[in-house]
Amino acid sequence: MSTSAVSCLCMSGLFKSLSFMLTVLETLPNRFLTTPARELYRLLPGPTLIHLAGRRATPLFVSALLHGNEDSGVVALQSVLLNHAHRPLPRALSILVGNVAAAREGLRRLDHQPDYNRVWPGTDRHADAPEHAAMSEVHRRMQARGLFASIDIHNNTGINPHYCVVNRLDQPVLQLALLFSRTVVWFRGLPGSQTTAFSPLCPALTVECGKPGSPANEEHAARFIEACLHLAQFPVHDVHEHDIDLYHTVATVRVPSAISFDFGGGAPADIHFDEQLDHMNFRHLDPGSAFGTTRREFPLDVRDESGRDVAAEFFDCSGGVIRLRRASTPAMLTLDARAVRQDCLCYLMERLPLPQRESEAAARPLCASL
Repeated sequence: MSTSAVSCLCMSGLFKSLSFMLTVLETLPNRFLTTPARELYRLLPGPTLIHLAGRRATPLFVSALLHGNEDSGVVALQSVLLNHAHRPLPRALSILVGNVAAAREGLRRLDHQPDYNRVWPGTDRHADAPEHAAMSEVHRRMQARGLFASIDIHNNTGINPHYCVVNRLDQPVLQLALLFSRTVVWFRGLPGSQTTAFSPLCPALTVECGKPGSPANEEHAARFIEACLHLAQFPVHDVHEHDIDLYHTVATVRVPSAISFDFGGGAPADIHFDEQLDHMNFRHLDPGSAFGTTRREFPLDVRDESGRDVAAEFFDCSGGVIRLRRASTPAMLTLDARAVRQDCLCYLMERLPLPQRESEAAARPLCASL
């Protein structure tokens, strides 16, 4: 990083350093615990890394608000910290509060911004972005401190159960995941995502807490953070098949920018998706299950984990109906058109028997029928 990208700042003893657009603090800003996510821009100039001491020195790292409209992580952290307001944390806690500018507008990201969960080390698209410099600095600082575990907290816009996404299938990662949910999705990694960046350093996962704005979702995330803070070490016994519902992400489905779409019809569009499409999430769908209708020959972009075009393997659009060609279980289906444009329509998954070792999972073909 060039010297022009790093400067120092002192303000009331709070701000320790500013690395490009990253603020690093050693204590909570005033009013942080009572300020809604949409108002955090008043306290924080941008993405902010906050280090808090605890009885055990090796820190738990928690990132929240990487997407500005997904605030359950912030609310959960505020709840946990209020609970410990007059007593020490059981373990050191490092918090990254992400996209406060997008949170101000209630958006995943602003139009001129990259996705804050695509700019971490390993990104193949945003290496020149200031956001990449900031998140690379977070990664460097946390690696230097040592890590107990890393948790990235998200919400989603469709109807989904609470679940975890992991990049590895070793026992500490699975034990960590089961503290949150028995539903676990194995994804080999998305370049530039937080969990992909931290997985080589420590047990790391993404937790999906359902839709934002739900007290029950926020409380579940808070209980999970609290449990992780109290965990002295990871259990030594193996996770058993009957303890976990394990899925493997085999394809990502996107709508190309040139293709118009809606949900339920009512206006001319290239695709009319089913108006209850998100009810299909985490349901096993047989071949022939319909996603909607289309006037295009083939309007979807479908890629496996290696980036290979697998659209013809998964979908058939003959007769103007978009149907699954092979059995799949979707996740993250949403009726939010902006979310579809900024991210994807959904992920397609298949059930995965629990491997005895991670090397067994790594040996599986990317799109094997399981």
